[in-house]
Amino acid sequence: MAGIKSLAKDTAIYGLSSIIGRFLNWCLVPLYTRMFPSAEYGLVTFIYSIVALALIILTYGMETGFFRFANHERYKDPMEVYSTSLISLAVSSTAFMALVLAVLGPVSEAMHCAGNETYVVMMALTVAIDAFCCLPFSYLRFRKRPMRFALLRLVNIGLNIGLNLFFILICPWLWTQAPGWIAWFYDPDFGIGYIFLANLVSSAVTMLLLLPELRGFSWKFNPRLWREMIAYSAPLLVLGIAGIMNSTLYSILFPELYPDKAEAMSQLGIYGANIKIAIVMVMFIQAFRFAYEPFIFAKAKDRGDDRMQSYRDAMKYFVIFAMVIFLGVMFYLDILRLFIAESYFSGLKVVPIVMIAEFFFGIFFNLSLWYKLTDKTVWGMWFSLLGLAVTVALNVLLVPRFGYMGCAWASFACYGTMMLVSYLAGLVKFPIGYQVSRIVFYFVSAIALWFFAELIAFGHRPWLNMIIRTPLLLGYILMAMRIEHIRLSDLLPRRR
Repeated sequence: MAGIKSLAKDTAIYGLSSIIGRFLNWCLVPLYTRMFPSAEYGLVTFIYSIVALALIILTYGMETGFFRFANHERYKDPMEVYSTSLISLAVSSTAFMALVLAVLGPVSEAMHCAGNETYVVMMALTVAIDAFCCLPFSYLRFRKRPMRFALLRLVNIGLNIGLNLFFILICPWLWTQAPGWIAWFYDPDFGIGYIFLANLVSSAVTMLLLLPELRGFSWKFNPRLWREMIAYSAPLLVLGIAGIMNSTLYSILFPELYPDKAEAMSQLGIYGANIKIAIVMVMFIQAFRFAYEPFIFAKAKDRGDDRMQSYRDAMKYFVIFAMVIFLGVMFYLDILRLFIAESYFSGLKVVPIVMIAEFFFGIFFNLSLWYKLTDKTVWGMWFSLLGLAVTVALNVLLVPRFGYMGCAWASFACYGTMMLVSYLAGLVKFPIGYQVSRIVFYFVSAIALWFFAELIAFGHRPWLNMIIRTPLLLGYILMAMRIEHIRLSDLLPRRR
């Protein structure tokens, strides 16, 4: 239980930076859409989708590889693993930057930035810095320093937000009031370039703040270790690319598949706005992932059933917390929907589907420990490619008939398939002995409670719905605590 408490605490701390970051970045969207024409904001969206893919490619699974080999019996010195990983990422990030500069013209045209090559240079440099910095951040997780991890993440986020507000709101005002103050650095025609500049500056400052994690050890490169890490991490690269495509492919396919081309972008906008509400589940899963990888690899050193019991407990408590989040969002959707405009409310029906899909992905990530611990990461690659095939097939089949609901069900089926197949394979390759009946009970109970709340809902009295639903949510939490023999005092920090 002590290990699970540590995992829960680290998840909460990692989640702080994730939740605040995602929320504040989401709050920038209204600013961007009010300050820039839709075509310019569309370019921002497109560039950042490319950035997300490039970042996956440039880290090539080395974060998980570092955790695996830093805990490996064969390599007694974790710092040798860390140093080898850092040098690898430093070389690949530098090579990436050099390649972009060498073919800047064609790359800029491909990214619809012809005439604005500066945008491409800034974002390429940002990606190169972020790819390299992923290892120092992983090192903080390995050393179990979640507070410093969260603090540096929050500094990065705060600086990025502050610079956005400075360049996009304050500078235009100063330009009209006292242009001489900022004429030496501000160009009103640079437009969305300031979004990319803010990102670059915040990434560069973060790298400087990570300098303590880049000192105090011998920088040496172990070629044999590197080859083993690449062999281990390469399937994770394919897994990461497939994962990004699973979560973003709908935006690429939808305009081509939706029968009413004039309405396609509007429908895609409604879907995109509503799935932002499901971001609470995404943030929880991301926070859990930050804490879970160092947890499972550290536990891999243990012997006996204690190790397996820790994995079982982690899965069980993940399901409980995820279902509490699901019920919280669905029970208070009348409040949460105010984050989007009323004209988007027609798409609220996708929220529960997308949240359950993300929940399936969270379970899939839990299940991934069996192929990570057995160095069979190629299985993760095959599972993700299977999910990608399901995503493509169902989008093609369902979007022409059901619009964005087809996207939601495709996501549901994609992650559900990946979860189920990974579980069945794990039964043979690395049986954990999960408490499946209890996990299913918590899931079914939450879904049944949500259906019951919808059945007795008062259509035009949201305040009354929330009064009724709050005891239902508390009842679910108390039920789980009673079944798991958890006392309220167990959840409170102890005095030392």
